[in-house]
Amino acid sequence: MVRNMAYDVKLHPKVMDFLDSLHAKDRDLCTTSLRTLKENPFEPRPGTDIKKLQGKLHTLYRLRVGKCRFEYFVEANIVWVTKAFRREQGY
Repeated sequence: MVRNMAYDVKLHPKVMDFLDSLHAKDRDLCTTSLRTLKENPFEPRPGTDIKKLQGKLHTLYRLRVGKCRFEYFVEANIVWVTKAFRREQGY
């Protein structure tokens, strides 16, 4: 898999609703972290906590931003963010 390319990040409508429900400070932090997925959605690095998960149809990844979690998968050069939740609600 080529990992030196730019990726498009697509958010599910429910993820957009989740972001809209956050306070401005948390929303800005989350959107900034989601934008970093354009560079490399696979590797964790300082400021970007990514963990590989197992999915039935796709290999899933989890992005942790404070108490917020985002689940996504990568298909071709598109990062599909499919789920967003607070830490307390997801596990």
